[in-house]
Amino acid sequence: MFKKVLVANRGEIAVRIIRACRELGIRTIAIYSEADKNALHTTLADEAICIGPAISRKSYLNIKAILEAACVMGADSIHPGYGFLSENAKFAKLCEEIGLKFIGPSSDIIELLGNKSKAKETMKKAGVPVVPGSEGILKSKEEALKLAEEIKYPIMLKASAGGGGKGIRIVNSKNELEKAYDLVKQEAKSAFNDESIYLEKVIQNPRHIEIQILADEHGNCIHLGERDCTIQRNNQKVIEETPSSLIDEKIRERIGQIAVNATKEIGYTNAGTIEFLLDKDKKFYFMEMNTRIQVEHPITEMLTGIDLVKEQIKIASGEELEYKQKDIKLSGHSIEARINAENPSKKFRPCPGLITGLHLPGGNGIRIDTAIYSGYTIPPTYDSMIAKIIAHGKNRGEAISKLKSAVAELVVEGIDTNVEFILDILNNADFVTNNYDTSFIERLTINCQ
Repeated sequence: MFKKVLVANRGEIAVRIIRACRELGIRTIAIYSEADKNALHTTLADEAICIGPAISRKSYLNIKAILEAACVMGADSIHPGYGFLSENAKFAKLCEEIGLKFIGPSSDIIELLGNKSKAKETMKKAGVPVVPGSEGILKSKEEALKLAEEIKYPIMLKASAGGGGKGIRIVNSKNELEKAYDLVKQEAKSAFNDESIYLEKVIQNPRHIEIQILADEHGNCIHLGERDCTIQRNNQKVIEETPSSLIDEKIRERIGQIAVNATKEIGYTNAGTIEFLLDKDKKFYFMEMNTRIQVEHPITEMLTGIDLVKEQIKIASGEELEYKQKDIKLSGHSIEARINAENPSKKFRPCPGLITGLHLPGGNGIRIDTAIYSGYTIPPTYDSMIAKIIAHGKNRGEAISKLKSAVAELVVEGIDTNVEFILDILNNADFVTNNYDTSFIERLTINCQ
């Protein structure tokens, strides 16, 4: 087992990793930017070191500074969390080269799956159903136009190196495609320094379903059921739940087995998530694979009783999985809401600032993952998510009721939050009756205006 882990992240996920390490008897090193000097993760870790100014590219994305910090502080491993450098193949490769264990898959696998078009090709070869579209990267606008006519509009142009909802554009006609092609290439270049794009048919009104995978370095692999992440705004998840009420046991077993087979086929290790789109006929199509821990991992932990972050660390240290597929039991229902420092009535404008008062909810089946405290100043530099509220109940109805109660109890004074917006979703009749798809928030927002 590792002796000292450097946590290459900030906020609630850094706190989450530090706590898991503490339970495993592992010392931790927190890195922080100048803006995060008083952040909670810096006080919870055994040691902390400043790696640069507030701007991410000079701190949390500064590979040189992070690796130097790891070496100076005597780390033997690095946990990247999610976001920032968590899916950066170069970072993982450099960790490998200097003898630091990267708590995640190998750099080669990250590079393969980080390129969305290559990942799609790889999954197709591994027997995973994929969305109809281009065979790899588009070589020209003419190729895109020809393919779009063949598979029929609407289609979607996507950045090959994309993530986080960036570099994606839906196109409904030939005229739109002529204009959008160059724009998406520019967006891809700006966001990911890689202008390559690919094309897919739009699966209309889908559900977004993902399978949680754990795979060790000894050839063992299991899945921990699915998460339904359909409630999204601008391709960013807002509410997630497990299990999906749209999937029966037969589909669950099939999609889970396909995900496990694909994971073994590509030689993937550690925690990972294979994401699918489920159409109105309950046919599923591969979308992407995330090679890291997910923001929404707590709902799977609540459902299965398995600590995913601890499992990541154990796998990276060379241990075999303690579980077989037959050991995985899905108990009840879990649901999570992301609480953001933003004002939904003002086009979701971010709202950084000083938290002057704070009350966090509690109760049976309620979990809060956060790094905020009364007196903490939320910096304007980073993602606006400030907390995750997770509820677990014996069924979906009870889980929703518990989550509504917990969200309504939350008090964050001094800043705006999306609490009322979350409650609008949880009280919506279509959401309660499981009658929704990825256009849900767009329709909800339009109706509210």
